[in-house]
Amino acid sequence: MTTHKTQRLGWINGQWESCEDLKIPINDRGLNYADGIFETILIFNGTPRLVNEHLSRWEKSANLLGMNPPPSKAWVMALISDGIKKSHLQKENGAIRLNWSRGSSVQRGIDLSNTNSHRFWVEINHYQPNFESISTLISETERRNTFSRLSRCKTFSYNQSIQARLEAKKAGYNDALLLNNNGDMCCGTTANILVKRNNYWLTPHINSGCIPGVMRQRGINLNIIKEAIIKDSPQNGDEWFLINSLSCRPIQNIDTKELCMSTNPKKLWLKLLTTL
Repeated sequence: MTTHKTQRLGWINGQWESCEDLKIPINDRGLNYADGIFETILIFNGTPRLVNEHLSRWEKSANLLGMNPPPSKAWVMALISDGIKKSHLQKENGAIRLNWSRGSSVQRGIDLSNTNSHRFWVEINHYQPNFESISTLISETERRNTFSRLSRCKTFSYNQSIQARLEAKKAGYNDALLLNNNGDMCCGTTANILVKRNNYWLTPHINSGCIPGVMRQRGINLNIIKEAIIKDSPQNGDEWFLINSLSCRPIQNIDTKELCMSTNPKKLWLKLLTTL
């Protein structure tokens, strides 16, 4: 099998192929109801990074949503290693996505059956971390639910984020920021918010309804980042960023308000990624 950098490779049921050639049954609950969770792990210079943190969050999400436990770390690590070789990523950067659905529906409707067998598949491809600045607006139509279990898990359903980003694109911006149902700042469409304010790093509290991002939590564990209630009006001198495992992007403006941009986003991202 020949693999090119532009090709997205996938695995399911013991088989590696192009993602376009692999099949998932059309009655899979992940497809029908977005009933599944995933993790996207950075491959940096050929090495998967922060695997323990990702797999821990994956297991917690499965437990919170009443799903079966995902595959074990040892089994997943062997598969990731195989995928890196088959994708020729041994010395390069990429991303691998681990998918865990509740499996095929045995009957019509959303009710669960005791016979549901969960389904696991993988996608892997070349990817370069992104540090380019972006323009944002605050979504007027989409808000995060502070009470929902789904807000604490990386589920298959990204419909709210898709709608918010479409809203931003139509208005001439790159991306959207989301408030929660209390009107406080929560997150971006696919990343956590960081704010550098008076030389302190802040991020919305986990109770805001934001995803418990791996890089976000790294900063908290390292005592670099503190949780805080963040309002939707940036203060003078603020620097804002959107960060996740694959990127750290400075925000150049929120709606019509221009923001400061002086901190090196790649340096910050690498510090969170590599500090022991």
